[in-house]
Amino acid sequence: MPAYFVTGTDTDAGKTLATAGLLALARRQGLTTLGLKPVASGCRLTSAGLRNDDALALQSRSEPAVPYAVVNPFAFAPAIAPHLAARRDDRVVTLTALTSHVEPLLEGLQDLILIEGAGGWRVPLNDSEDLSGLALRLELPVILVVGLKLGCISHARLTAEAIQADGLRLAGWIGNLLDADFATDATLYEQNLVTLERTLPGPCLGILPRLDAVDEQRRPESAATCLVLPDDD
Repeated sequence: MPAYFVTGTDTDAGKTLATAGLLALARRQGLTTLGLKPVASGCRLTSAGLRNDDALALQSRSEPAVPYAVVNPFAFAPAIAPHLAARRDDRVVTLTALTSHVEPLLEGLQDLILIEGAGGWRVPLNDSEDLSGLALRLELPVILVVGLKLGCISHARLTAEAIQADGLRLAGWIGNLLDADFATDATLYEQNLVTLERTLPGPCLGILPRLDAVDEQRRPESAATCLVLPDDD
């Protein structure tokens, strides 16, 4: 069970919920874990510095514990695309810098390492590089989080095609129900899931329902009950 890069069909597809859910599941099974969010925008200023809620969710489910800077080395306040957030800070984040931070961590003793991207597969990192280039440089298999809503089949297939065109393997996909109305017709909803299972070149690792009734801090643990860990055997 090596390291994986987690991407989504779009911003707010549910990458963090799925990533933290997989980490929680691994911990439940007695495995050691590390969750990374190398680049995060939409951070809030705290007494300890800029903090991102998604990165904090991954940090809290990493065992053994690691400092925040390990999880999220590049943090930006504006909730905008990473390359634009960095530009506002007069900074440039490069794949070389990200690789230098992440690559040594892959040599750790954790049983499962998940690296969560930002936005979708083609989100820019700077004017000439995409964040997905980190997965390419590290030759990581990819887990795709599909935001389940109208149009998700095309979004998912196009993303999977882009991942494969870049030479990486889709290790699995996770569906996350974004629009409750999308599942109102149970038969139609199931047909959409069957189509995704038939057309995506990787196994389904779980389908996450709406978890509005669950406390936000505990949603990853609830999500874990709906997931299976990727299997490379």
